[in-house]
Amino acid sequence: MEIKSVCVFCGSRMGARPDYLEGAKALGAELARRGLTLVYGGTSVGLMGAMADAALDGGGKVVGVLPQVLSDREIAHPRLTELHLVDSMHTRKAMMAERADAFIAMPGGVGTFEELFEITTWAQLGIHQKPIGLLNVADFYGPLLALMRRAVDEGFIPETRAQPFSYDASPSALLDRLLKAGQPLTPEQRVLRPDQT
Repeated sequence: MEIKSVCVFCGSRMGARPDYLEGAKALGAELARRGLTLVYGGTSVGLMGAMADAALDGGGKVVGVLPQVLSDREIAHPRLTELHLVDSMHTRKAMMAERADAFIAMPGGVGTFEELFEITTWAQLGIHQKPIGLLNVADFYGPLLALMRRAVDEGFIPETRAQPFSYDASPSALLDRLLKAGQPLTPEQRVLRPDQT
């Protein structure tokens, strides 16, 4: 599957480290440079707004999806290529998933984690086969990667699904990995061994 759009989950706050803001700006600029459409939560605040601004300033296309109930609190971004005001968080996530060919989670809070885990669960259930990445700025996701390993070691996740994410601290390197992961499988890669099912 050719990747033309990337959905990014990230914080509606800036976070405590300047690295997070720099990562958001760098990711937005890199998406625009590569001609990839950014799909995100539609706000002008926090890392979300900074990333959207960088993509737009770089000439990129940005699609925002924002629940009507949050449009005042989270402040809809005024410059987006497309802004969709929807009726619920469920509709928001479904539309973002539908519009995206790949997913990236940046540092963020509970909402970011929830979006990441839901899209990862959908992948493990076979609902989609789109690549998922973590922009691991300042090793933010190091504890999550360790938790995934713990869940495997404790028998809750099969070894073949121990690492459902690509990850890197560099937006460019992470996008390279996602674009490679999005390439069609060869016939040999489509054949699952018994331990992969």
